[in-house]
This record gives sequence, C-alpha cells and structure tokens, in this order.
Amino acid sequence: MARMHSRKKGKSGSTKPTSPVKPSWLRHSEQEIELIITKLSKEGKSPSQIGVILRDIYGIPYVGLVLKKSITEVLASKKISAEIPEDLLALVRKAVLVRKHMDKNSHDMTAKRGLQLTESKIQRLTKYYRRISRLAQEWKYDPATATMYLE
Repeated sequence: MARMHSRKKGKSGSTKPTSPVKPSWLRHSEQEIELIITKLSKEGKSPSQIGVILRDIYGIPYVGLVLKKSITEVLASKKISAEIPEDLLALVRKAVLVRKHMDKNSHDMTAKRGLQLTESKIQRLTKYYRRISRLAQEWKYDPATATMYLE
C-alpha cells in the first residue's frame, strides 16, 4: 500500500510473532498481565508504551496472543482508557508544535505544508473515531484550544 502523503511504497518496520499460539515459556498468567497493564496505565503510560514495557521487561512478546484482546481493549474493559485515542493525540501534539514553530518562522513554507497535511490527517481520524463512537459526536479539533493536549 502506498504512503499517505508521498509517492513511496513500503512496509511497516515491525512484524508480529510468527506463531499464532501462546508461547510455552511465558510464566505470567492472564490475570497477572491484566494487572500489569492496569498498573502501568495508572502510572500514565500510553498503550504503545505499555506494549514496549511488557515486551522488554516482562518478556511478553504479543499481548493479543495471550489475552485474545489488545491492550486498548483491556483498558476499555477496566474503564481506564483515555478519552482521546493515542494516535489522534500524537497528531494534535505535532500540529501544536508545528504551529508554535510557524509563529517564530512565518516564512517556512515546508512547515506550513506539513501543518496542512497533519491537520488533514487529524480531520480524517476524527471523522473515523466519531463514526465508530470512540469520540463524542461534538468533539472537534480546534487549533486555538489544542495546546491543552501538550501537558
């Protein structure tokens, strides 16, 4: 599949484990893994950071194989998921930082184009998340109030 805003094609850099079965050497039970996920989430970690920690520190290669559901599904079942999805939040943060850069460097046309592309991605994702009811129907990206997402 082609990249969204360039003429390049390519694959993602990561690959899932080859075997679709639970590893035999895994020493953590499903309840322990769910407790670790909730503990890390309460510490303020994002779902992708939780996945990296589970892989690197706890030796759990892929949570989906063990629990039969993703980290975000575990967090949603425990009712501790974030109100704004992680990928949308990252794009909003990027747009805020580019706007801050544009305030100082108003003639940077490359940054202006990057901001346009980023904001179009934000609009597309917002429309998708509203459609699947992950975001409230009245949620709207506003560049003026988006700086509150930097905290």
